[in-house]
Amino acid sequence: MDPRRTFRIACLILAAAATAARGGARLPAWRIGIVDGADAVGGYTSIALGADELPIVSYRDFTHSTLEIAHCDDPLCATRTLHTIDDQGDPGFESSIAVGTDGLAIVSYLDAAANDLRVAHCEDVACSTATLTTLDSAGDVGFHTSIAIGIDGLAIISYLDLDNGTLKAAHCADVPCTSAHLEVVDDGPDVGQNTSIAIGTDGLPVISYRDYGNNALKVAHCGDLLCASAERHTVDSDGNVGAYTAIAIGADDLPVVSYLDSTGFDLKVAHCDDASCASASSVTVDGIEDVGQYTSIVRGAGGLPIVSYTDVTNGDLEVAWCADAACSAATLQTVDVAGDVGYFTSIVLGADGLPVVSYFDNGDLDLKVAVARPLVFADGFETGDTSAWSVVAP
Repeated sequence: MDPRRTFRIACLILAAAATAARGGARLPAWRIGIVDGADAVGGYTSIALGADELPIVSYRDFTHSTLEIAHCDDPLCATRTLHTIDDQGDPGFESSIAVGTDGLAIVSYLDAAANDLRVAHCEDVACSTATLTTLDSAGDVGFHTSIAIGIDGLAIISYLDLDNGTLKAAHCADVPCTSAHLEVVDDGPDVGQNTSIAIGTDGLPVISYRDYGNNALKVAHCGDLLCASAERHTVDSDGNVGAYTAIAIGADDLPVVSYLDSTGFDLKVAHCDDASCASASSVTVDGIEDVGQYTSIVRGAGGLPIVSYTDVTNGDLEVAWCADAACSAATLQTVDVAGDVGYFTSIVLGADGLPVVSYFDNGDLDLKVAVARPLVFADGFETGDTSAWSVVAP
């Protein structure tokens, strides 16, 4: 075996042992794979589970200034198919992916050449081709996009209007999103950074975002499917908070938000007390060193939140396994320590109910995917599946 690979495997095993001791929980092993290692790729990743129950990832190719799609050919993403779906202008910034009611992926993103909000609707499950539509071109718009599929079967996108410092929403008029109804959700000023959108159990969109004028975390609960009206609440204003927000709906049917506290560079989680998030409790989940950037959150198979994020101090990919719906306690796991990794994380549950994380390797400029694997028994001891502790080249 290549000695460099042996070193990486050893580092990963040691990291897992250390985090298991910190949190006292039994943690899964992870298979670490390089999904795209050609040129400088892998920024602004977003991951979803396709209709074929396989992961699909949107990301930016920095070298060629394109929006790319990686469709995993198996649950471990041991093999994958790569496609360029937009090479017009300067696309692929701040992408977000979801799977529509037609079983096809749809991606929202920024075209930085014109600073427009654009959407790509895939024409097959692997997204070998896509229909491209510019939804909003009124000034410098389309920043910090996030996409979800509403109960009406249509996509809705949250994003920042940088010109006006406002939070906006685009509700698609049809499944391919060939046009959209646009609304200003929060007129600020100086709001709408780092948006994340989910659909609440009441069927209405709920959006987390940063009020960068006041360095605060806010949540907007839409009053209708179009988000033509919304309740807006400041959830956390203690210090300089609210960057890198991500939102999910917990097992208690309430929104839960992960985000960065830039005051101490900590990972925080806010658990809403009601569907509109009129009040919430916030906790520091990881306050060790410089952590909490590029958060992503998903409701785990057991109903509890799981958060992926970056440890900037050590250049590691981290995952926090919440012990309750409010994440008042969590087990912290270091997933990848190979260089300067863990940027632009995005997390989804695989078909087996275990998390899959896409992220950017800032050292080697690669797109990587980490797939959680079940613990196995060997000689009477519970250990990580040693076949899973690997770094796999494309």
